[in-house]
Amino acid sequence: MTNQQLGQLTTARIYDEPVEGRYRILVDRLWPRGVSKEKAALDEWLKDIAPSGPLRTEFAHMASRFEEFTTLYREELDEHPVPVDHVIGLVREGRDVELLYAAKDREINHAQVLRAYLLEHVE
Repeated sequence: MTNQQLGQLTTARIYDEPVEGRYRILVDRLWPRGVSKEKAALDEWLKDIAPSGPLRTEFAHMASRFEEFTTLYREELDEHPVPVDHVIGLVREGRDVELLYAAKDREINHAQVLRAYLLEHVE
């Protein structure tokens, strides 16, 4: 399989305007505040691919905990292959997938960890 056949895998805040042609997946366990289902324009909501409640609470979006969070979240992803394989399958089909999250920080959040993890496993 060549890279030309693979779709793009991007991240965006759920509050950003939708981009035409992207398959939008909310990857948060909780529904984001202030966003209607219509405005979200989701294709699907994969709660099971989000970090567990205890891990999310312990991380609390603190930069000082991000490295440890990344390690623990990747271990959780290893233990839950079904939602991971689903997203990988979409990318392999050539779909442009956008992973949506509600966190304010665009760099230090679980969607960035998830994207890197998926890209490692897509080929």
